[in-house]
Amino acid sequence: MMVNLPGTLGARLAHMPWVHRILAENLLRRSAVDADADHAAQEWLERGNRTIELPFVPARLLMHDTTCGPALVDLAAMRSVVAAEGGDPRRILPGLRVDVSTDHSIAVDSYGARGALEANLAAEMARNAERFGLMKWAGNAFPSLHVHPPGTGIMHTINLERLATVVSRETWQGRDWLFPDTLIGTDSHTPMINGIGVLGWGVGGLEAESVMLGMPVTLRVPEVVGVRLTGRLRPGVTATDLALTITQMLRGVRIDGRFVEFFGAGVSTLSAGTRAVVANMAPEFGGATGYFPPDEAVIAYLRATGRASDHIRQVGDYLRRQKLWFDPDAAPDYDLGLHLDLGSVVPSLAGPHRPQDRIARAETSASAERRPVALAAITSCTNTSDPRLLVTAGLVARAALARGLSVPRWVKTSLAPGSPTAAALLERAGLREALEALGFAIVAYGCTTCIGNSGPLSPEMDALIAEGAHPIAVLSGNRNFPGRVHQAVRDSYLAAPPLVIAYALAGDFSIAIETDPLGTGSDGTHVFLRDIWPAEHEIDRALAAAANPADFEAAYAAAEANADWAALPASDGPLFPWDQASTYLRPPPFVALGAQSRLGRYAAYPLLVLCDDITTDHISPAGAIPAQGDAGRWLIERGERADDLNVFSARRGNWEVMLRGLFTNPSVRNHIGRDIPPGSTIHVPSGEVLPLWEAAARYAAEGQAVVVVAGDRYGMGSSRDWAAKGQYLLGVRAVLAAGFERIHRSNLCNMGILPLELPAALSLASGDRIEIDMPEHALAPSAPCAVRVLRANGDAQALTARAAVETQAEVRVLKAGGLLPLMLRASLTAS
Repeated sequence: MMVNLPGTLGARLAHMPWVHRILAENLLRRSAVDADADHAAQEWLERGNRTIELPFVPARLLMHDTTCGPALVDLAAMRSVVAAEGGDPRRILPGLRVDVSTDHSIAVDSYGARGALEANLAAEMARNAERFGLMKWAGNAFPSLHVHPPGTGIMHTINLERLATVVSRETWQGRDWLFPDTLIGTDSHTPMINGIGVLGWGVGGLEAESVMLGMPVTLRVPEVVGVRLTGRLRPGVTATDLALTITQMLRGVRIDGRFVEFFGAGVSTLSAGTRAVVANMAPEFGGATGYFPPDEAVIAYLRATGRASDHIRQVGDYLRRQKLWFDPDAAPDYDLGLHLDLGSVVPSLAGPHRPQDRIARAETSASAERRPVALAAITSCTNTSDPRLLVTAGLVARAALARGLSVPRWVKTSLAPGSPTAAALLERAGLREALEALGFAIVAYGCTTCIGNSGPLSPEMDALIAEGAHPIAVLSGNRNFPGRVHQAVRDSYLAAPPLVIAYALAGDFSIAIETDPLGTGSDGTHVFLRDIWPAEHEIDRALAAAANPADFEAAYAAAEANADWAALPASDGPLFPWDQASTYLRPPPFVALGAQSRLGRYAAYPLLVLCDDITTDHISPAGAIPAQGDAGRWLIERGERADDLNVFSARRGNWEVMLRGLFTNPSVRNHIGRDIPPGSTIHVPSGEVLPLWEAAARYAAEGQAVVVVAGDRYGMGSSRDWAAKGQYLLGVRAVLAAGFERIHRSNLCNMGILPLELPAALSLASGDRIEIDMPEHALAPSAPCAVRVLRANGDAQALTARAAVETQAEVRVLKAGGLLPLMLRASLTAS
């Protein structure tokens, strides 16, 4: 069976954006058994009500190890609470398919030669065995949850190459149904799957937990921004260049979390790999999605990745019949229309601190200041999932070797593809040895440098830094916030994989990359970028020689047969066996029944006053845990080694560690006073400068409320629910900001913290307080909120903020004191 979209929607269907068509199918399919879905379908599809809330139910959920960790800790703690209250803990159970990757833990300790992959995998297992044991317990306790063990790849690449069906087939309500593949993921780059016509977007871990336990994703009918693509990319322009161009363009018009969809004749000129690179950058350009409707390029991708021929035929037939197939001449009714001529895109890179800060490669200029390249990393699903970019990098490496070039010793090089299929691809193309000869040996099938797991710098670079050098990172990732890739590296540049190799060869970012020589060849002549960059026909020939659909099943089967993972002990009982001495896994205090609403009328001290562009990296750290910080000292006091405390992202199951790491990123400035160290504030009653967690505990003991004040785009970056959970543990009742990023705003609501959007940034000083008046009965989506700034000198300033609350579901969560207590109460009622 299938929903008959053309028969139901008639002529309206041709004018709907493709993402609206998929959401409509989801509602119509469930409307016979779900009253909320039926009501939403009638209001939106029949009456045209765009303010209605849609109860969207995805087909599946995708998580990775550092976002699943906190979620699984929460679920395990919920089971413990339910059992303690006399309920049935087995009612805490995912009701849909959940796939968990193990890709965010592995670090680049070994590099530069074959064998680095095995060494890094062994170190990963040794460091994270306890946390992996929780994941294995979840796989035993939750039948619909499958964990993909270390070495199987990055979640988004696994999704592209293996999990995505484009069209799903499932028995539902006793009948066999066909419907579009849809998902949500606990990573902001989940929209990468939009590149092959699968609708999915990123959510916070808390929202994912609610979906696991049977609640729909509630959203308003999304506004859709249509980006019309015309023309075609010029020779030498890569998918990365296109992604950086679109990121800069869309950040310039402020998308504000709307759905983005690409249409027009130019779409048909792009491969599925190129589309996926662009779609991956949706959070960077500010969109919830970056959707490309499916067409022949998607069919070709399914064929190239070894999908069954019967399934591929079924995909094409279903999409055409349902009018979900891409039409290059269609012009749907978009809420905002933009245009990009693909022929205008030029080779580019982006940096030093934001992915939207694009620089044309030809405009890089020589600098008198030497800026050595500390890290040259081909990393991240963004670029390593596109075989064309990997092959191009390999061809650049081979040409450089032929000219006698090498990489300076101070450059730490690494290659971390999205999946183990990349090894076979490069082997068959005859390029793996060339990459290894330059130091770009495969170090992992994981996020590595892109997520901050770059490992230590080379000893030679440490010596240069000691002499005053300004180190630079060049990576094929998607984010370059200060200190993200390494705490000693403030400036990072995003670039296509072949350009990463070029900068590694130069060893110095201060050159003009297109006009200055990269080095001197074995014949004594200068070698320039143009001398080693391959022609398009060379790339095409290498790709054709390397392609083999059989690689995919074989590579993944070998990776799944991980002997170390199979030998890892794990409980198979319904309750997780908590270890009170654990430094990795501790039941968090916010999984409890006693949580109360944080709404109301109160005056609060600003705990932090922050500027624009505070990211979730700034709030909730992910890099190595420093021994000299409060989090490090807490661990060392409990017997952990000072020289190997692991990374914050591996400790997200321990609220004590995460609380002590909040806002300790060196780039964070708390403007409540002068020269306040990162992660600290002024405790106003005493005048002392204290770590945030200590000041917050004092305020709580004194019965004083606290808030956080920030600038625009608060919460950019990764979908880290700990960025909201941490503020909850600090006692924050509200966050007042000039603007919020989509996922973090949702996470704040789910923790019971009220997000308030200010008409302008606030300037505050120590001793100022903020009075907020938002009683429960007055809260509604976008409701006005009276705010008064009570100055320490006695003056007062009145203004009106907007509750950045989008749905009635979020209103209910805020009134309940947060999503976790709401779900706990529901579970106990059901028991």
